[in-house]
Amino acid sequence: MSEPLLDVRNLTLDIPTGSGTLHAVRGIDFDLKRGETLCIVGESGSGKSLTSLALMGLLGKGIKRSADRMTFDGTELTTASTRRMRALRGDRMAMIFQEPMTSLNPAYTIGDQLVEALLLHRKVSRQAARARAVELLEKVGITAAESRLSQYPHQLSGGLRQRVMIAMALMCEPELIIADEPTTALDVTIQAQILRLLYDLGREMNMAMILITHDLGVVARVADKVAVMYAGELVETGPVGDIFNAPSHPYTRGLLRCIPLPGKTARGSQLGTIPGIVPSLVGEVEGCVFRTRCPHAVMECRGAIPKRQDGEHAFRCIFPDGKRHSEKELTA
Repeated sequence: MSEPLLDVRNLTLDIPTGSGTLHAVRGIDFDLKRGETLCIVGESGSGKSLTSLALMGLLGKGIKRSADRMTFDGTELTTASTRRMRALRGDRMAMIFQEPMTSLNPAYTIGDQLVEALLLHRKVSRQAARARAVELLEKVGITAAESRLSQYPHQLSGGLRQRVMIAMALMCEPELIIADEPTTALDVTIQAQILRLLYDLGREMNMAMILITHDLGVVARVADKVAVMYAGELVETGPVGDIFNAPSHPYTRGLLRCIPLPGKTARGSQLGTIPGIVPSLVGEVEGCVFRTRCPHAVMECRGAIPKRQDGEHAFRCIFPDGKRHSEKELTA
């Protein structure tokens, strides 16, 4: 069995605020092998983007990061020096950010920004780097790619800027790509093309990918594994087939009820909703964080919540199948 390229154990992120400590991410575990795609799904504010920034070493000042283990191909990222992280970022690890307008530098041309990482991490000429940039711009669907190199970010549409970000992430053929809502600014038809491109490149280059998204339809098409995140915790993880065909956590089932499923959702039927709001994570966080919105919640949900594991499929709930059937389950 191959060793994971990325192995994260008990990752925690705390943010000091005027009202107390915000426990933004709490004790999450996951791993990823070469060539695998992990999709992290959940509501806005659940900690998905912060988790990706923690992996890349790009957290804001004041955020406290801790983990029992956070290794990339044997390198412990929690203790890696700034110089070591700079050597990894853009070369072996790359990230596609959600908002390209704030990620691209308005003072430099697209060409200068594309070739920068390749010139920094590889011994190639500027001419070879520009040729690589043109090749990747064409791959992500940008026409007249060579002429785009002399343009500035403000001269491109939102969709074109996002394609540039994807091409930039691929310049050095990284082993791991973290894509934070990479198709947000794109038309629906282009979204499918870009996601297929990322998926195909991942298979072609044996590249691991973490895809952060709200779109469960996207997850079903490209994921090998799924991690469902709610209020800073991974409430359910497992192979994509298990998550979609046999979801165990009430939150996961709630998410799936909110989307139409081919062959399962009757035409004209009303989609589900999840009532309530995400709880505050400032101060001490106890018990199941989903209990205030869960239809199966009981008093015992305020206490310690066990992690239930069946092979690669895991979830956190006091009930063995994530549902309340009888009071006997509480003492089982």
